[in-house]
Amino acid sequence: MTLLSNPAVRTAGGILASGAMVALYARGGAAWVLGFVLLVPWLRNLDTSPTLATALLRAYLMTLAFTAAAFAWFGIALGLYAQVGAATGVALLLLAAPLFQPQFLVFALVRHITRHRYGAVLGALAGAAAWAAMQRLVPGLLGDTIGHGLYPSRLLRQGADVGGTAGLTVLLLLANEGVAAALARRSGGLRAIARPLALAALVPVLLAGYGLAVLSASPGPAGKPLRMGLIQSNIVAYDRQRQEKGTHAVVREVLDTHFAMSYDAVVRQQADAVLWPETAYPTTFGNPKSEAGAEFDREILAIVNSAGVPFVFGTYDRDSAGEYNAAAFVQPGTGLMGFYRKTRLFPLTEYVPAWLDGPLLRRWLPWTGDWRPGNGARVFPLRLADGREIPVLPLICLDDVDTNLAIDGARLGAQAILTMSNDSWFTATALGAEMHQVAAAFRSIETRLPQFRATTNGFSAAIDATGSVLAGTRMGERTLVIADVPVRIPRRTLMVLWGDWVGLAASAFLVVLAAWSVSPSWRRTAHAPAPARPGVLEPVKVAVLPPAARIVAGLLRTFARGSLLWMCAALLLDDALRTNTLAQVRIFSAFFLVPEAAAWGVLFLFSAKASIANGHLLLTRDARRLELALCDIAAMQCWRLPIPCPGISLQLACGRRYALALDNPGVLAAALVAAGGPPVKARTRTVIQAYAQAGLAIRRSRLDHPFAKFVLLPLALAIPAFHLHQHISYGSAFGEYYSFGLRAYLTAFALWWAAWSIGVVLSEALLRSAIEAATLLAAWLRPARAIDIRQRLERGGHVALFLGLPAWLLLTVYRA
Repeated sequence: MTLLSNPAVRTAGGILASGAMVALYARGGAAWVLGFVLLVPWLRNLDTSPTLATALLRAYLMTLAFTAAAFAWFGIALGLYAQVGAATGVALLLLAAPLFQPQFLVFALVRHITRHRYGAVLGALAGAAAWAAMQRLVPGLLGDTIGHGLYPSRLLRQGADVGGTAGLTVLLLLANEGVAAALARRSGGLRAIARPLALAALVPVLLAGYGLAVLSASPGPAGKPLRMGLIQSNIVAYDRQRQEKGTHAVVREVLDTHFAMSYDAVVRQQADAVLWPETAYPTTFGNPKSEAGAEFDREILAIVNSAGVPFVFGTYDRDSAGEYNAAAFVQPGTGLMGFYRKTRLFPLTEYVPAWLDGPLLRRWLPWTGDWRPGNGARVFPLRLADGREIPVLPLICLDDVDTNLAIDGARLGAQAILTMSNDSWFTATALGAEMHQVAAAFRSIETRLPQFRATTNGFSAAIDATGSVLAGTRMGERTLVIADVPVRIPRRTLMVLWGDWVGLAASAFLVVLAAWSVSPSWRRTAHAPAPARPGVLEPVKVAVLPPAARIVAGLLRTFARGSLLWMCAALLLDDALRTNTLAQVRIFSAFFLVPEAAAWGVLFLFSAKASIANGHLLLTRDARRLELALCDIAAMQCWRLPIPCPGISLQLACGRRYALALDNPGVLAAALVAAGGPPVKARTRTVIQAYAQAGLAIRRSRLDHPFAKFVLLPLALAIPAFHLHQHISYGSAFGEYYSFGLRAYLTAFALWWAAWSIGVVLSEALLRSAIEAATLLAAWLRPARAIDIRQRLERGGHVALFLGLPAWLLLTVYRA
């Protein structure tokens, strides 16, 4: 046995290879291309895991490799902050790696189970969904996700305004799955690996195409640019300096430095406003704790009045509940306009959960914080000296890794983001500060809001709506950044309209998959097979139709299906009908549901169970029973036209005929022949015969189940559309419920669901008409290939319905 054939060696090699690529990928630059393959070695390990326990063990090892490769800097910073040493900090971080990166474990669990039950394709989709759902349910401490690694590509990162960094992550996972699948099939030659490689390549192609469209589109008119002065003082370690110099001396030094740099920004550089970093004024502002604090407050107000431009700076705020990490908005001539209180606090260093807090913890960890969290996003008017008023969204440090805060600010009307951070955590290594700025830049891409970012010691930057840094600093330098950034009312991105929706959609997908797995009716993928024993047929549902009944049911069903096409045309031509859901429901009910139900009623009246036993075809309904001896059946013939549905005609030797309607007449015909009945009557191969055979040869998939097509799909489309409607009309997801009660809310949702159900039915009618017409054309031109063409058309119909409708909805929202 060679060394490479040892499973343990292959496992370690795969994980180390993925870890090495993660280390390069996290450092940015041209390594962003590794995002499409960095998990492939580990995925190949998972593919060869014989048991679930083995897959979970390999996932655990990957959490260690990933954490060490991408976040060793965090362990170092943690150890230095807690004064336990860098090595101890890294060790503690690795010990907590499964809690720090739990998505690897959930991904491996769901992927392993789904692959073994449903195959590689659904396994890949379920794994990616589990990853996104887990990161939505348990957001990472640092808000990290592998989608951040695409930031160096200006083209590909633009897709974040559709699905956020979670959407980019899902696409990267699927691309990795495609490459891994190609490697698994490499022994089969080029044809075997072509499809998974093509699907993997489709991810960067789609992202690049979307990015090109976004970057080439006109952003819309903008007024005079906002010229902001960003102060990076490079003064860090306030606590240590307080111990060495005293609080008053430290505050004095900090203020003098910021005053001098702000003077340069306003007087020499003509800045419209000034932004200081987080906790730049390291005490409470507007609510001083001492006379010295009150004097500092008056000094700041005097400086702002003298400058004649608004100042925004990090400070502290307090009330009866406690103290807050805050940002103060100070206007010349007006004074303090208000505070934004930091919403997302860092565990232990800024706050301690109530269930964990206590004297013992404070004694063991004296550096733990005691700040209170704010209550969410706030937008403040930045009133400039030239009369302009620009609404801005402040974010402090860890706030900028929270997608929802930026989205809420955009919904409140913000036109720019002001980010303040204290990056002294990252003094020992610049990688953490770089990754923090990347996470912040994605908030601009998702909302299309430009961003001004001031930090204590790096990286400060002006970021435009595409995520590009227009002007910035290096780590550890004292400098002033002046940048002119166009400010405009941004277009509403899908992320702003729907929120951080990918994780929710992934969760819904997993719920549907779980329901699919436990429901026997969903697991059926084809019609019942032919009987195993000759002469025996398990009972199947049929309708024994007299000629008049078949004509009536056929006319009703033809009218109902034809009405769907008429409704499609009416909706296209009549704007009033298109916007009137109640009218649509009435027309749909009268012209489709009623005649369709009537046709079903006719079939039900003549329904029976057909079975074969002892040389007879038995047709039974309740106590009634009809026996037809197989030797008396002179001829069998499948219906040329499936009206009102497919069926088979039986002609007895005495001349009497029976018309049996059922879903798959081929099964019954094969059973009758096997039991000794006459062969199916063969006609000259006409166009209609080839067309009918093509329809009967199709194996129905799970996507053809009515529950999937006409219940779940409309529901999946109605939920986000209704959610968006609630936000636009009522200001929140449950606005109508809060205003008018549960009944009104549920009634409104039912109407949305009904409207989308009608839309799906009409879309299916159009697709079905196209498929039937194309099959008929194929039966005329290429009768030998009619069945193959019909199968391809059915697959195309699935794509158009289950992917086309969501894509159309996304495009409609994007254009709006």
